[in-house]
Amino acid sequence: MSALQAFCNKNVVEAGCDEAGRGCLSGPVVAGAVVLNPDNPIKGLNDSKKLSEKNRLLLRDEILNKALDYGVGIVSNIEIDEINILNASFLAMHRAVDQLKKIKPQHLLIDGNRFNKYESLPHSCIIKGDGIYQSIAAASILAKTTRDQIMRDAHDQYPIYDWCNNKGYPTKNHRKAIAEFGTSPHHRMSFNLLGNDWQLRLFK
Repeated sequence: MSALQAFCNKNVVEAGCDEAGRGCLSGPVVAGAVVLNPDNPIKGLNDSKKLSEKNRLLLRDEILNKALDYGVGIVSNIEIDEINILNASFLAMHRAVDQLKKIKPQHLLIDGNRFNKYESLPHSCIIKGDGIYQSIAAASILAKTTRDQIMRDAHDQYPIYDWCNNKGYPTKNHRKAIAEFGTSPHHRMSFNLLGNDWQLRLFK
């Protein structure tokens, strides 16, 4: 069994929610919402960032097969630029919960310290919740694996940014490619894409 806690509120149908890609320079922000089955547990659930890619993908398959219900919400880079990344993260989680069609949760467990209320559902915000509750960890795995695949697909269109490796995060090579080749339709134009100005001096 996982070392993480199985639930926050006993005898309540809980959905764990988490997002991936909030700190990236390109691509969408993606959220997962998962209602786990207490009678069909998943071993090894943890914060997706603490798992290898191989284990994330194995656990993703288990989540899809064993969870009572799950959903994925995606907010594009264009929407992020329009409403800002914080609101986009909330919207992605709302969209993920929208996809829960089999089981209506009675309580949402949110990774982080802030959330915009979803309809009339009560929620709890838990800082680093993906390392505390199994359902949030499952949501983080679903969100990250979905987003990673989106970025791998985008890499096929724009290999110069090395998204198959950096997944859109602000690595040195990613920023150097932006400075040298400019932006793509996948970049978040409201973000500080170049960071400190040394890249500008190198490539402009």
